[in-house]
Amino acid sequence: MSKVFEYMKPYTWMVLCAVALLAVEVICALALPNYMAEIVNDGVLPGHISVIWRNGAMMLLITFISVIAAVITGYFTARTATGVANDLREAVFKKVLGYSSAEINHFSTSSLITRTTNDITQVQTTLMMAIRLLIFAPMLAVGGIIRALERSESLTWIVALATFVMVGTMVVLFFIALPKFKIVQSLIDRLNLVSRENLSGILVVRAFSTQNFEKKRFDKANRDLAETNLFVDQTFAVMLPIVNLILNLTTALIVWVGARQAAAFEVNIGDIFAFLQYGMLIIFSFLMVAMMLVLLPRAVVSAGRIKEVLETESSLKYKKDPIRLPDDFRGTIEFQDVTFRYPDTSESDENVLANISFTANPGETTAIIGATGSGKSTVLKLMLRFYDVRSGEILIDGMDIRDIKKEDLHDKIGYIPQKALLFSGTIHSNLLYADKSATEDRILTAADIAQAKEFIQEKPEGYDSNVAQGGSNLSGGQRQRLSIARALVKNAPIYLFDDSFSALDLKTDAMLRAALKSRTGDSTMIVVAQRISTIMDADQIVVLDHGTMAGIGTHKQLMKTCEVYREIAASQLTEEEMLASS
Repeated sequence: MSKVFEYMKPYTWMVLCAVALLAVEVICALALPNYMAEIVNDGVLPGHISVIWRNGAMMLLITFISVIAAVITGYFTARTATGVANDLREAVFKKVLGYSSAEINHFSTSSLITRTTNDITQVQTTLMMAIRLLIFAPMLAVGGIIRALERSESLTWIVALATFVMVGTMVVLFFIALPKFKIVQSLIDRLNLVSRENLSGILVVRAFSTQNFEKKRFDKANRDLAETNLFVDQTFAVMLPIVNLILNLTTALIVWVGARQAAAFEVNIGDIFAFLQYGMLIIFSFLMVAMMLVLLPRAVVSAGRIKEVLETESSLKYKKDPIRLPDDFRGTIEFQDVTFRYPDTSESDENVLANISFTANPGETTAIIGATGSGKSTVLKLMLRFYDVRSGEILIDGMDIRDIKKEDLHDKIGYIPQKALLFSGTIHSNLLYADKSATEDRILTAADIAQAKEFIQEKPEGYDSNVAQGGSNLSGGQRQRLSIARALVKNAPIYLFDDSFSALDLKTDAMLRAALKSRTGDSTMIVVAQRISTIMDADQIVVLDHGTMAGIGTHKQLMKTCEVYREIAASQLTEEEMLASS
């Protein structure tokens, strides 16, 4: 919880105001039994009506003051808890944005969502109650004990016994339930993961008729969470009957012992009433603490999970004074003996990339091809610095990308990912995502180059047409073309295409590549592709085989010198095409 307390500092004045008002509530609560005792001792028994009216009016006034203080306290506690939760969400979100892909994979997307939502909500709820109960209850207990001793020392043992039994019961229940609290949040992570997979992959689930299997998988995750929560709830369900039993037995014992002392003229009847009320206040104060014991363990677990996110540093290290890219930036990319292995893999695992070296020049297209799993997309991820190389260097215009300011690096790159991901909104808002200041002419030009202009104009609302989350209301080819257009809006000196033509028909593919070559010819182009037809005209082709370079050159050169490339070509081209291209 220490991390949470750091985020409470801006709200210190609100907490102090809440503490002051809680003190007012305690004073009011402790004053009422005294007036009740005076009404009985000096009003009811002697028959003085004026005493009853006067003390009754004071009790109403004190109650009114207590209510006003409670309302204002509620406002301050709510503002504090909500503000801290808001700041924590913002901090967690910003931290995650700075993570490399390694940290994202370490936590998992579903867990990060749970930590940003459910965990912070747990902390918010507990914090709002803790400010009130953990401050109010101790003050009330101490004040109640002092006032009770003033009224009757001989009855104090009853309250002490009741308090001891109650606290002992709460401690036992707490330690029984604590282990379960530690696994509830991980079970919520699991439930979120299964839910996200089912919802995002609903078409695949239906296509393979695996609804029953997915129902069982969800039921298991749901049942595990429900059973764990049920155990905790059942454990604490016995708390209320025990508390009621203790309260009723305490009341009966105070009345019985007090009545005998009153009959012996050892204590006034009004003092018995006052002591009974003070006893109830003392027991209720410990009950408030017990309520916090129910919430606190889960909040502590949630706070620990939030702290883990906030204190996990990105594996990417940035210099305090990074290099700023010059105005005459050209965009020459050099891979010099680059070797890479994903984080959290053992030393015995093979490298994903080993000794990769090539240069991509402005105005040229460099293609990367290879079998599935050969490391093609990894090359682009390293170029974007989603990961850092294990050894070797990646240079831009002779500068190591690890020395360049992250924002400058990404500002110079137009990236089209393998999965064409669009955001909910409109076609226009998605195209503006690359550059909020882009003009309409640039947007239209980008859509035209990406061969998206035609299908956009066919829609009734054109560029203002709705785009569902992930672009689910568009075809794969339409999503891919919009993803390409979005990158082109950026008008960047470097473009990275990660198998971005796979969903396009051959005609559209050819038209798009021709438009790219004629209208973005000065940019450095790196194209990852599966189809040889897509990259046959590239200025150079890098062939990867199990993470190593099997060859580099033009299509014709590789057809003569690279066996791996010839095998790929043989699987995709006809004999006539093979003869014509060799």
